[in-house]
Amino acid sequence: MLDLTWKVFRQTGNIETYLLMKEIETTHDGDSSSEQDDEFAELSSHFNESAR
Repeated sequence: MLDLTWKVFRQTGNIETYLLMKEIETTHDGDSSSEQDDEFAELSSHFNESAR
């Protein structure tokens, strides 16, 4: 999950994506895959909002 958020941040430079990555890194160590899917959906929504 962190790799994906880092790649999106590198491509877009979006600070919200970086902050989301740091939040995931510090608060969600050892999550199950279903929780990671929820985080991916959140990341996608942040990315889509910033692309508008």
